[in-house]
Amino acid sequence: MTDEKSPGSPGEPERVTIGQTRLLANDWGVLTKYTLTYHRRDGVAQQLTRETYDRGHGAAILLINAATHTVLLTRQFRLPAYVSGHREDLIEVCGGMLDDHDPAAAIRREVEEEMGVTIDAVRNIGCYYMSPGSVTERIHFFIGAYDSSMRRAAGGGLQEGGEEIEVLELDFDEALAMIDDGHIVDAKTIMLLQHAALKNLFDRA
Repeated sequence: MTDEKSPGSPGEPERVTIGQTRLLANDWGVLTKYTLTYHRRDGVAQQLTRETYDRGHGAAILLINAATHTVLLTRQFRLPAYVSGHREDLIEVCGGMLDDHDPAAAIRREVEEEMGVTIDAVRNIGCYYMSPGSVTERIHFFIGAYDSSMRRAAGGGLQEGGEEIEVLELDFDEALAMIDDGHIVDAKTIMLLQHAALKNLFDRA
């Protein structure tokens, strides 16, 4: 157990005081239980219990080919979705954990492993929390360009890690339509596809 305070803004009283921490699990990720005092805006000090899940930070990328009006996505089995009732493999952008690497280097590694594509230039568009109510993970979002000359292997991910990844090349408009019809339900994929649409990335290329 530890006693500590969360930093507040300069000149403002601390809003959160961490009382106790208890490690609940430390395997694939770290699950920690916190007992804390939360000072509400009306001045009331409220005692709360919360849990956080820490699995590190990640990166995700949408690969686009302006000449063919296509994007590269992946399809793979996801256990959390499966046990929640989603029986189909998830269609997603390429992504993975940083594993203490620079985000750009990490996403280039994932693109090569999962998609068999070797890329150099990537553009970071932001770093976002995906489930801040319980998960500490932030994901670095990237856009990258690809063409057929960059496809140098089959991809598929690492078998020793239990990965069996199918690479999908889809028309951009078809991919957008798959959000509306429920075939794409992964949040990071939806965010990147909608970013490409909002920023007119294909029209500007």
